[in-house]
Amino acid sequence: MTQPVTPSMSAGPAPGEGGPVAASAGSVDASDEAAHGHAKTGFWSLAIGSVGVVYGDIGTSPLYAFREALAPARADGILLEDEVLGTTSLIIWALLLIVTVKYVIILLRMDNKGEGGILSLMAQARHALGGSTVVFMLGLLGASLFYGDSVITPAISVLSAVEGLKLVTPAFEQFVLPITVVIIVGLFLVQSRGTARVATFFGPIMVVWFLALALTALPHVVANPVVLWAFNPWYALHYLLGHGTGALVALGAVFLAVTGAEALFADLGHFGRRPIQVAWLGLVAPCLVMNYLGQTALVLAKPDTTDPFYQLVPDWALIPMVLLATMATVTASQAVLTGAFSLSRQAIQLGMLPRMEIRHTSESHSGQIYLPQINMLLGLGVIILAIVFRSSSALASAYGIAVTGTMLLTAAMGYVVLWKVMKLSPLIAAAIMMPFIVIEALFLLSNLMKLHEGGYVPLLLAGGLMITMWTWVRGVAILTKKTRKTDVPLTELVGMLEKSSSYQHVKGTAVFLTSDPEIAPAALLHNMKHNKVVHEKNVVLTIETVDTPRFPDTERVRIEPVGPHFHRAVMRFGYMETPNIPKALTLLRKEGFKFDIMSTSFFLSRRSIRPAAHSGMPLWQDRIFITLAKNANDATDFFQIPTGRVVEVGTQVTV
Repeated sequence: MTQPVTPSMSAGPAPGEGGPVAASAGSVDASDEAAHGHAKTGFWSLAIGSVGVVYGDIGTSPLYAFREALAPARADGILLEDEVLGTTSLIIWALLLIVTVKYVIILLRMDNKGEGGILSLMAQARHALGGSTVVFMLGLLGASLFYGDSVITPAISVLSAVEGLKLVTPAFEQFVLPITVVIIVGLFLVQSRGTARVATFFGPIMVVWFLALALTALPHVVANPVVLWAFNPWYALHYLLGHGTGALVALGAVFLAVTGAEALFADLGHFGRRPIQVAWLGLVAPCLVMNYLGQTALVLAKPDTTDPFYQLVPDWALIPMVLLATMATVTASQAVLTGAFSLSRQAIQLGMLPRMEIRHTSESHSGQIYLPQINMLLGLGVIILAIVFRSSSALASAYGIAVTGTMLLTAAMGYVVLWKVMKLSPLIAAAIMMPFIVIEALFLLSNLMKLHEGGYVPLLLAGGLMITMWTWVRGVAILTKKTRKTDVPLTELVGMLEKSSSYQHVKGTAVFLTSDPEIAPAALLHNMKHNKVVHEKNVVLTIETVDTPRFPDTERVRIEPVGPHFHRAVMRFGYMETPNIPKALTLLRKEGFKFDIMSTSFFLSRRSIRPAAHSGMPLWQDRIFITLAKNANDATDFFQIPTGRVVEVGTQVTV
């Protein structure tokens, strides 16, 4: 059963009622197994699960990558052997350098308390540079581009698989798009089941898929072993240097072969470093390379081959292969979706997005999460893209920019982490990361040449998302700055009340939720201002979520007196627990604090945000911020406070 959990370490008023809680940058050598409870889950289960989730995206690239990479060479009607081998060599060395060396070997060691992805790197790099605004903006851009990738990948992957039906009979062509949409809808509906269950289902399917990639290609490689020359990097360099701008165009298509690498890093928190590394080196990489070699052999033997992937298989196996490919592409979509969920949680913790419902779907693995709102938005985006572009070839032009942009930013931040966090000299850090920066800059340049063909799509998506996140960050900063002007330290307020006789003490207990236990909650101040009363007992309560599935009741609540009528309390819940404040407060009876729900009122601040005449943001940005704040997750239901015991004190704030 999935359980929601607060996304940040402290939970108080709903978003828009307080400032963001920033995630601290953890040690990069922290064990991801220890951080995420991997010891409780079998290593091979995690490895097979990673095959089913992490490598779904990159594992389905053979469906379209080699076909699209050959398109520039076919343009003149003559396909030379050197061109075919050069294309394959580019793909093989891209897999080796970018995926194996950069991501699997280097970046997977740069985790932030077991979490991966560009925001994990950004948090570490920004912390190391003392809160750099430039790094923060680059992180916003990288996250926005990754969301663009998360929308495009399911559309292109499922379309490319279902298009295989056209080879069975042209009559299926009109059904490709409807079938694609149905599959995409089904994919997003199963996300609430959790990564573990999805991986359990998809893992074995993807193992069969990778074995099928290798087995269908093997006879063609054996029949034409000349394709093994593609391992020689000379063919890749010769192709690049001898084909001018045509090689640059081909390079953009070659990049389709490595498009799942960023999702691989973002999914680190779901499975851990070692299972992901073993799955890649032991199964995924060898099978991918074998399939590309098989497609190369087929094209060398039959240069007029239009769809080398599906034509690797005999006619009798075509329909089973299409069905297997369809299931595999659903898994490909899973890779970026789980990455998007992880990225969203990090964005919330870093204050880039408002608080959303986060459901933890595994008791043994805190990285396996599901965000209903993100899932719905991504699903709508994927369906719209599939309907608008209608084919995988049309979407291929839109694909590369999002991925290359994110990879380039990841490499740049990786340099900062190597230098400032892992304490390597700047020259050694540059020697490690600069080759990837140069290669990925070339890939980005090649993809920008397709801007008018659909490459504008991820840029538009990223631009819209970046504006949204930056608006939230600015709005919260402005709101926090305004409220800080009227903030009163709790101890100062309590001292004043003890000396004052202006306020009447009434029976009962008042609980005030706050994210900052040092500051008097706004609800307390407004209750005093309007009602002129103070309760016999007043508890200023902060909720924290810890990195363990469940927190022992004996340590659940800690309370300390601040004055004769005031207490400051901290309540902790495990990430798998549903916070229940009234139930947890009863634990205080053992410490002598009497609690009766029927004589207790819970005071929450409810801020009504309005655009100011002279705001720090333009009016259109104010309205975006206000909309985000209104749709943020509500604290009352989340903490299971009886609605009959809640008093919401409304205040109007301009931003």
